Amino acid sequence: MKQNRSSEFKCRVALEALKEDRPLNEIAREYEVHPIQVGKWKKQLLEQGKELFADKRRKEKKENCVKEEALQRKVGQLTMEVEWLKKKLGL
Repeated sequence: MKQNRSSEFKCRVALEALKEDRPLNEIAREYEVHPIQVGKWKKQLLEQGKELFADKRRKEKKENCVKEEALQRKVGQLTMEVEWLKKKLGL
């Protein structure tokens, strides 16, 4: 039977496993989950934990620069089209 566990619960179990002061089997028994699941949550915390402390401003700044460049290209293209139309209409 598959149970949906809260992220808070998973984090608590994974942190307990990271301490490595008790075997995974013992932790699994205490929290009533399978030892393999405890290992998976521990691995997931180790792999994705660094994202918690990542500098999100740097990523946002890069995304904004890409958007700005695309908008500048579009403005340039539209300016050229307007100039071409003015020339064709004799303005």
